[in-house]
Amino acid sequence: MFLRLLFVLLSALNIAVGAWLLLGQPYARGGRPSDPGVTELRLLSELPQTAPAASTSATVAAPAADPTTTPRVLSYSCVALGPFATPQDLRNARQALTAQATRMRSRQEQASQTSGWWVYLPAAGSRAQALEQARQLGAHQIGDYFVVSSGDQPNTISLGLFKDPANARKRRDEIVAAGFPARMSERSESVPEYWLDLVVADSSRFDWRSRVRVSGIGSHSTGCF
Repeated sequence: MFLRLLFVLLSALNIAVGAWLLLGQPYARGGRPSDPGVTELRLLSELPQTAPAASTSATVAAPAADPTTTPRVLSYSCVALGPFATPQDLRNARQALTAQATRMRSRQEQASQTSGWWVYLPAAGSRAQALEQARQLGAHQIGDYFVVSSGDQPNTISLGLFKDPANARKRRDEIVAAGFPARMSERSESVPEYWLDLVVADSSRFDWRSRVRVSGIGSHSTGCF
């Protein structure tokens, strides 16, 4: 009885070992350890050795400068317009040229202006001598005169103030022909003048004449500001 039981146990043990050897070893039947479509897991030591990947970083070369695209450098000029006779004329010009100028400024100056031409006899040494000259003029049928009694030229005999220099010369020549030392001089007065100074880019294209229609206006270069 004991021998029979031992035989059965050994037989069962043999069957179990055989089954384990047949079914328990991995890849025993050439199968795969994972389901179809699932990526096989492998140890890093089992992967084939490959050459190191080339570095993907690269220095991007800067584009070469193109000398043909050099930015244009503007040149500036400073121009003075005037003289304007009235402040209103100046304001009108400034408004008309605002879009063409980079900067503008207005200024006023005093200018000497001819007010006429004076014909006269030089001052006598005394009031009595001046009156005697006046009587002699009357004796030669010369009128339109008076003796200056005050101011910076007393005892001078005025023979007329003329706007036209030609008329002044004619009057002087007549008095000289009568034997008197008549002279002629220009009289002037100080008057205000108004100017407009402008800073403009590319002065060759600055056309102020088409916008400022005031007679007697000119232009010239001036100092920049």
